[in-house]
Amino acid sequence: MRTFFLLIGLMVWSSTAEAQQNEVPQAVMQKVYEAVKTPYKYGLVLVPGSTSKKLDCPTVFRKNGKWYMSYIEFDGNGYETWLAQSTDLLHWKTLGKMMSKKQDSLQWDGYQKAGYVALIDPAWGGTYAAEKYNGNYWMSYIGGHTSGYEAGLLSIGMAHTRGDITRPHEWQTLGRPVLKATDPDVRWWENKKLYKSSVIWDKKKTLGYPFVMYYNANGDTSNNTPKWRWFERIGMAVSQDMVHWKRYQADPVVHHRVGITGDGVLQKMGNLWVMFYFGAFWEQRKNETFNRFACSYDLVHWTDWEGEDLIHSSEPFDEKYAHKPCVVKYKGIVYHFYCAVNNKDQRGIAVATSVDKGKSAVGFTGQVYRAK
Repeated sequence: MRTFFLLIGLMVWSSTAEAQQNEVPQAVMQKVYEAVKTPYKYGLVLVPGSTSKKLDCPTVFRKNGKWYMSYIEFDGNGYETWLAQSTDLLHWKTLGKMMSKKQDSLQWDGYQKAGYVALIDPAWGGTYAAEKYNGNYWMSYIGGHTSGYEAGLLSIGMAHTRGDITRPHEWQTLGRPVLKATDPDVRWWENKKLYKSSVIWDKKKTLGYPFVMYYNANGDTSNNTPKWRWFERIGMAVSQDMVHWKRYQADPVVHHRVGITGDGVLQKMGNLWVMFYFGAFWEQRKNETFNRFACSYDLVHWTDWEGEDLIHSSEPFDEKYAHKPCVVKYKGIVYHFYCAVNNKDQRGIAVATSVDKGKSAVGFTGQVYRAK
């Protein structure tokens, strides 16, 4: 009996030691916060051409000395993916579409094609180049065959192109989803809808796979957790070839008791991975949205930042929602792109910076907003 209790004690100690080993010290988290914070809101950089459309989910990359942003546009029926260009990260020009919906309910992605460019150099302050694998550029996307906002079954697909990533053209899709909420191996937290995904190329194969996907989804509560109110949380999948994807572990890796934890995007600072994500409608913050971060040494165990938000609502152009991050560092300046929604439900792309870059002249429907 004494041996039994000694074994139990050793198992508990081992589990605690492993958790402590995987945890990122708050002193390190504080240094990350100081490195990534962007207290100066420049303002809107992209807005829709009409009040019936909404812009969302920026993904920024660089090629041939210019910056490019893929983003999604909702027109009242479904999502499409667009491309914009900039020379200074502040002034952006729309180039055209990357993926168009067909308005065909017979195709699994006929009404929804919301894409996110994949395999971008994750090094903090690095090249931010989108890399090719097997001769292709890649993009993961939300697909669905039902008209409307987040309507019907939403699944994750993959698209690719051998063409010029800096020129708008239709990317080729696989013709099928790679992850669905109706798959036989679906997990408890993702059995309703799948949402935004981001894919990194982990050339060290930390988890035994070169490609790692993070995505948020909603689903039921776990049988092993209290019946608190769940909405969305972030989990993982892995792949050897960008085409066939395998779900990784049973539970989500970044989540909170209430509300949304979503749209995780990764960068790497030395040996430390940083995930920027947004939170919404948490306990004690039921009407708020905000961007935050978590850190990990191994891509699986994540330590949440406990301090101030990176972005939250504070200006007329983002007074309803400020969320969905994309963060880059260039020539010593941090640019934090996010989705800004005002009280009229106008939705566009805004940016905040680590140094004061002035104020944007772009506004919704011709209005000019001046940050405080």
